Amino acid sequence: MALGARIEKVYQPERDAVVLQMRSFEGGKRLLINAGSANPRIGFTEIPMENPQNPPLFCVLLRKHLSGAKLLSVQQAGFERVMTLTFETRDEMGYTCERRLYAEIMGKYSNLIFTDGEGKILAVLRPVDFTTSSLRQVLPGMRYELPPPQDKKDPLTVDRETFLALVEGGGERPADKWLTATFLGVSAAVAREIVYRATGEVDTPLSALEKNALADHFLKVYDNVREGRFAPSVALDEKEKPLEYAFLPLTQYGTYRPFESVSALLDLWFGSRDQEARVHQRAADVLKLLSNAHARISHKLELQRGELALCEQGEEYKRIGDLIVSNCYQLQRGAGRVTLTDYNDYREDGTFGTVEVELDTRLSPTANAQRYYKKYNKSKTAKVELAKQIAIGEAELAYLATVQTALDTAETPTDLLEIREELARAGYASRSKQALPGKKSGTSTYAEYVTTNGYRVLCGKNNLQNEHITHKIAERSDFWFHAKNVPGSHVVMLLEGKEEPDAVDFTEAASIAALYSAAAGAPMTEVDYTTVRNLKKAPGGKPGFVIYHTNWSAVVSPDKEAIARLRKK
Repeated sequence: MALGARIEKVYQPERDAVVLQMRSFEGGKRLLINAGSANPRIGFTEIPMENPQNPPLFCVLLRKHLSGAKLLSVQQAGFERVMTLTFETRDEMGYTCERRLYAEIMGKYSNLIFTDGEGKILAVLRPVDFTTSSLRQVLPGMRYELPPPQDKKDPLTVDRETFLALVEGGGERPADKWLTATFLGVSAAVAREIVYRATGEVDTPLSALEKNALADHFLKVYDNVREGRFAPSVALDEKEKPLEYAFLPLTQYGTYRPFESVSALLDLWFGSRDQEARVHQRAADVLKLLSNAHARISHKLELQRGELALCEQGEEYKRIGDLIVSNCYQLQRGAGRVTLTDYNDYREDGTFGTVEVELDTRLSPTANAQRYYKKYNKSKTAKVELAKQIAIGEAELAYLATVQTALDTAETPTDLLEIREELARAGYASRSKQALPGKKSGTSTYAEYVTTNGYRVLCGKNNLQNEHITHKIAERSDFWFHAKNVPGSHVVMLLEGKEEPDAVDFTEAASIAALYSAAAGAPMTEVDYTTVRNLKKAPGGKPGFVIYHTNWSAVVSPDKEAIARLRKK
């Protein structure tokens, strides 16, 4: 479907990822080639990615050679994990020539190599010299050579007799392990699926199964591959969380979801993983800062709560002072531990109770009473101040929780820079030396959605964006949404002169608020919503904190894919 397409633009949104934006008679497509060690792959994608202001050198060279180029062919050598993309373009003199891009999708050894038509390497995403590998070097100026082939069989060229002969020499290993070790391109999930279809179990030993049954299912799977019949699917657990994916139905899990295209499957599987990897890679300093701040404030709160518990003894200090005053006539200077009559403790036998009290021998009885009264007054003042400080500390922890939630939902480098800027303004970090790329002061890169009936919905992805959309953009009659009692994004549905939205629009806006909150993984989430006129900024509060007393509530179950379709590209 992409052969003959023209390359319109070349992007490198991540250090290890290149995006080729191409256009053909069928429309525009974006081909993602990820050569990172975490999630290497190649395929079309619909996931939006933010590009750096200054493109890397590898991206600059690809743009020089591939802008306007036509994709001639895409080839894979057997089941080796190397894809060759051949392009027709023009050289510096204007003559037609070929260029090739080799995508080596090999786990931690993944790489992208760009060559001319003769195989001379022009650029390498990750150069490999003698210090890195003594077996295979990949450097500009060298001639490209394919990686050493694996000592495995091609499953498309194996017939029944050969397969049965291989099984006979397979030994006592589990059948799925034997399949992955013997044949090229057989993943662990596919191997287990073949064994499950043949035996009803996934961990059957090779010696305990029926050889012909295993051969039947193996050959049937790869007959479908040979003829281009694919049924991509994702296996799901009880909570419908993705477990495995493959090019065939994964019946071994019982519950699986089919996909119309492998590209859509890969977007679902790798989308959240890529985002988490980007956040942890780029925001390591912010994560460390938040962790240290949380630990410091939590330790301080623990000490303050301990001191507050001691302040509860204040009434006892007052009681002792009163006892000393009431018994002062019988006390002498220099007395240490004394027994005092408690006139408030009248007993049935007509006597009063007694209390033993420690006195400072250097002070007079009156001075000892004053000493206990001072302890009482000090504990009263400390109790009030500690309550204030504990409230401040708890508010700080609540604020850090909102920043952590914003970090979890961050999608672009700009989002991370805004979070750093927010922490700098709040006094938790020094101001970032990096400027927000292409961003004027006072603007925000909030997410924008359009509901079924055409209402615009704005979603802040950090506290600065929350502040901006709630207090700068929204009108008093617009509707505001927030997940109840948990950190999350401010979501505003703009009326823009229209009538009050239908229930479906409210549900979609509430689902967006639930998705961008700390309760995103819950099956059901309660969301508060009200008009913006009912919101008030918390006096002296952190950015994004508001107070409201009049609101409605809705319980929603957010659908990530349905919400993604509403997002404005």
